Order: sequence, then C-alpha cells, then structure tokens
Amino acid sequence: MYQDTCCGGGCGTSERVAIGQGIPDFTFDIYHEEKFRTAHFSDFKGKWVVFFFYPADFTFICPTELEEMAAHYAEFQKLNAEVLSVSTDTKFTHKAWRDHSPAIKKITYPMVADPTGDLARNFGVYIEEGEDRGLARRGSFLVDPDGTLQAYEIHANNIGRSAAELLRKLEAAVFVREHGGEVCPANWKPGAKTLKPGIDLVGKI
Repeated sequence: MYQDTCCGGGCGTSERVAIGQGIPDFTFDIYHEEKFRTAHFSDFKGKWVVFFFYPADFTFICPTELEEMAAHYAEFQKLNAEVLSVSTDTKFTHKAWRDHSPAIKKITYPMVADPTGDLARNFGVYIEEGEDRGLARRGSFLVDPDGTLQAYEIHANNIGRSAAELLRKLEAAVFVREHGGEVCPANWKPGAKTLKPGIDLVGKI
C-alpha cells in the first residue's frame, strides 16, 4: 500500500492522490512538542490521518483555523486520528510562529514543513501561478488506517474551514468502516439513523 516517496529532499511522485487510492510513503519534516524530527507517512499506519493544508504561517485566517483544530484535537485523537497541519513554510518558521503567536501556542498536534511544495503538489493543493505562487490552498484530507484516501475538501484561501465539520466527516468515515453495508446520510452524526442500501429503499427516500 505504501510507496517510498521523499518530500523533504526535493523529490516526489508525478501522480496526485485520489479517493480510494493508497497514499505514498511520504517523508517530511515535523515540528512537534518543541522538537524537530523527520517522519514517514508509514509511521502513522493503523491510525486515521488528517492532512490539514493551509497557505502560510504568520497570516490571518490560518491561525484561526489551526487554533480551532487545536480545540478539537482531543476529539480527533479519541477516534484514533492524528492531525498533521501542513504548509510550505520551513520547520524553523513553524517554531518561530508558535513561539510568538498566542493562538499557535495552543497547538499540540504535529506541524509538517513542506518547503519544496512536493507534498502539496501530490495532494493537488500547490499554487503554481499568481500572487500566491508557492503556497498551498486550504485542503483537508482524511486517510484511513490502511493508508487510503477516503475524503477531502479544498477551499479558496479566503474561505476558512470548520474543524467541527471535518470531525463530523471523520466520525462518519469511522462508522462506515466499522459497520460494513451501512452508509451515512446527509449531515449524519453519531447516534443518528444510517441506511442500508438495497432494492427495498429504491424510490422510498
């Protein structure tokens, strides 16, 4: 399932990740718990992984999104999920931002550095042209414990996201993985009714 792919040293795959396909075994630098380290995507095998791309450190909408993710982080962890925030900044910039921003000080999840843009390119969120060239769009990607992409959303950079809605999507993805044959209808939340697709439902919804 895991392809060997380096994203910290200027190399990457030519194909973008897609729903239902495995994520390559990317290598990337992380700033986490006041330390730098190199990680591989396969390090998170057996967990759900949320790749949370944002344009840049020291900006405006980004700290509000990352702060909200920090507020919901414990809920993601209860679902056996790791949150990885990603921008094309360096690991050193991540540290400086956390050292100076009250909002970013609240972050306890890993911050991934993607200065080459290889990771953003492979997820299809790298901006190649225009005044934001070299940055990532606001992209959220849910990857299951087998390393397969199950859901994603991409926003224009002037539209902030909802961590609560991303958590709801993860809850739905976890449910359908654990309850084969059942599916979650619109705006499903834990405890609500699900559906079992079949000919008996045709025309009755």
